[in-house]
Amino acid sequence: MAPKQLVSHSKFLSRVLRHQPETIGITLDPAGWISVDALLSAMAEHGRPLSRADLEEIVRTSDKQRFALSPDGQRIRANQGHSIEVELDHAPAVPPELLYHGTAAQFPPAIREQGLCRMERHHVHLSAETEVTLRVGARRGRPILLTIRAGDMHRAGHAFLLTPNEVWLTDRVPPEFIGFPQ
Repeated sequence: MAPKQLVSHSKFLSRVLRHQPETIGITLDPAGWISVDALLSAMAEHGRPLSRADLEEIVRTSDKQRFALSPDGQRIRANQGHSIEVELDHAPAVPPELLYHGTAAQFPPAIREQGLCRMERHHVHLSAETEVTLRVGARRGRPILLTIRAGDMHRAGHAFLLTPNEVWLTDRVPPEFIGFPQ
């Protein structure tokens, strides 16, 4: 499959596995998993045919490792970013001293006032890596990189979770823990 088609299918899978499974008539289990066979069948029935090999390619090559296959390869789910209720069972973890969040240049005034809020998602997403973080911020305009004093947050009692693809999750980042670019 052409790279452009794989990107299109990856975006579609993100929408279905993170936000709107009902659009193709599937139901995720409480942890967000669905059988690969059921997913591929539903996609084909809704005009989005995808082979198992192409699905595995999307999972393997996703720049942000958005998806996970179960150890036996029979189920798939999104790693994080859900707006629907799922219990991902990510383990609590002690974050590094600094984490980063990419956002568009127009949002800092609201962030300075309210901090980072999860909005429609279950968590605020943070990263120890800056390159991908800036690409995330670029989705809605000119990106800026916010520096989060995660170690200080953790010592102040804020909980963090770490996903298998190394995205750090927290419920909220108060403004006093956020460093803004000069």
